[in-house]
Amino acid sequence: MRSIYAAWERGDFSASDWADEEIEFAVIGGPNPGTSTGLAGMARLWAGVLNTFERAYSTVDEYRELDDERILVLYRNYGVGKVSGLEVSRLGATQASLFHLRDQKVTKLIIWWGRERALVDLGLGPESDAADP
Repeated sequence: MRSIYAAWERGDFSASDWADEEIEFAVIGGPNPGTSTGLAGMARLWAGVLNTFERAYSTVDEYRELDDERILVLYRNYGVGKVSGLEVSRLGATQASLFHLRDQKVTKLIIWWGRERALVDLGLGPESDAADP
């Protein structure tokens, strides 16, 4: 994960050698939500997200190993909206990504444009605690 985010922190989103050929990819919320399967589908969906920004990059706040196959990464995106001209960081947005790993490849990647929603969806947020009897 650290090598993937090291590139993303430099604004380099071009590599995909870390992904399984049949990767399941989902973007929840944000400028271009959707799902895809396979490297070509992930590239199309990811390009749709990245093409809405200039000078896009990410910085990691925390890595959480959830179990032997899943790593949650909490991070912030930066960049300027091509249409709005707004700096993403000024919106106070924080994101989360969940990486599913098998045989040293990412087989599934879910990206949430709202960190709080990710934590709730994964049963790690305060709202999920309140739902327990």
